[in-house]
Amino acid sequence: MVLIDTNPFFWNSINTSLSFSKFISNVLAFLNSILLLNQLNQVVVIATGYNSCDYIFDSSALQNHNQKGESLLQKLEEFVDKDESLCRDDSVDGPGFSLLSGSLSMALCYIQKVFRSGPLHPRPRILCLHGSPDGPGQYVAIMNAIFSAQRSMVPIDSCIIGAQHSAFLQQASYITSGIYLKPQLLDGLFQYLTTVFATDLHSRSFLQLPKPVGVDFRAACFCHKNTIDMGYICSVCLSIFCKHHKKCSTCGSVFGQAQTQDSSTPDRKRKTSVDN
Repeated sequence: MVLIDTNPFFWNSINTSLSFSKFISNVLAFLNSILLLNQLNQVVVIATGYNSCDYIFDSSALQNHNQKGESLLQKLEEFVDKDESLCRDDSVDGPGFSLLSGSLSMALCYIQKVFRSGPLHPRPRILCLHGSPDGPGQYVAIMNAIFSAQRSMVPIDSCIIGAQHSAFLQQASYITSGIYLKPQLLDGLFQYLTTVFATDLHSRSFLQLPKPVGVDFRAACFCHKNTIDMGYICSVCLSIFCKHHKKCSTCGSVFGQAQTQDSSTPDRKRKTSVDN
């Protein structure tokens, strides 16, 4: 499963030598190399746009494999035009956010369909070619997809083509035992894809693959969708909030009064005097 970031706001704001056409050329060459490695290999491509995501290529559905490139480019062009038409009424500052949670859910649904459709038990994996910044509002949906992939033993590989690291994909690759990579030179994207992500899961144990230097485990609060270092957690549904609330907005549980350090100090002194 290959998830391609087609967010038009991101590609219009990127200031590197990697244009969208060059990016697609490198991806096509990588997909061809995957299909040539083994005749049983299957590739499914999902486009991740700003407002929508959709399947644009399935190697198992093609009767004429010589037309796989033309089929992918045609469906990709149709998807990009449709996604851009939905964005015309939106005013977005900067690169915006792509619908990563939706594409991850679609990839996992397709994998479950393959698991239940035949006697063979493949070893699937998901590769996210992502460049847009993390969307804090998608935190819950993305984490649910990550834990679903972990339970199904589906690694999520991440290749970051944007300027910033993705905290969501760092956690996804770490939790699912996948590979997280941010290439230093985007001109050699095809070399990175073939040398790092083309190897099967069995061969990875024999190779020295990139390991994450640090993983950002910060969560996004449910109230303002901001990334926080410290916050309040509901003990019933584990919802995260940046400030104290009287009631959980997710499950409706009533919270107690927040205790500050100043209010707890007299109680500690009183307890100490009683013990003495």
